[in-house]
Amino acid sequence: MGISRIVRTPTAVSSDAFFFEKDKSQSILVLGVGNYLMGDEGVGVHLIQQMADKPLPEGVDILDGGTGGFLLLNCFEAYKTVIFVDATMDGQPAGTISLIRPKFAADFPTALSVHDVGLKDMIEAVYLMDVKPDIHLFTISVDGVTPMTVELSPEVEAAIPETIKQILTLIAGLQGAFTTTS
Repeated sequence: MGISRIVRTPTAVSSDAFFFEKDKSQSILVLGVGNYLMGDEGVGVHLIQQMADKPLPEGVDILDGGTGGFLLLNCFEAYKTVIFVDATMDGQPAGTISLIRPKFAADFPTALSVHDVGLKDMIEAVYLMDVKPDIHLFTISVDGVTPMTVELSPEVEAAIPETIKQILTLIAGLQGAFTTTS
């Protein structure tokens, strides 16, 4: 008997209206970024796909940001809290999970993977906005990028369930802090 997997119909977002049709200011966005076709570089996207198969707390949205760059700016306007997930080539062993609380674009790791320029430029733009979201960045260390494959290395793939666990723990803490301060 094989493992059954929930099949969901993907939602294509073709306009900014998706982020503004409902008030998202009290919601948390988990945003996985990366290039799915570049092996470990796509770990953020793989993580979001796995989260899509799990029950999530009320008020939590997930988004496969791919290599969206500036196209993701609307997310930062709509959500008060954004949790990023991305690969990094930081010299740590593959599969190492880190949580960074960047206050400025310069606080992001200097060695974010192949979409480094687009992501850094987008973050620079976020910090120029009037209202800045509370950003949490989970990075998963990778050894390199393998073009034209969707396969993850065993170490990086093994880090996904633990990263999801850490994200859900962070969300519980953030939601608990929100309810006690509202």
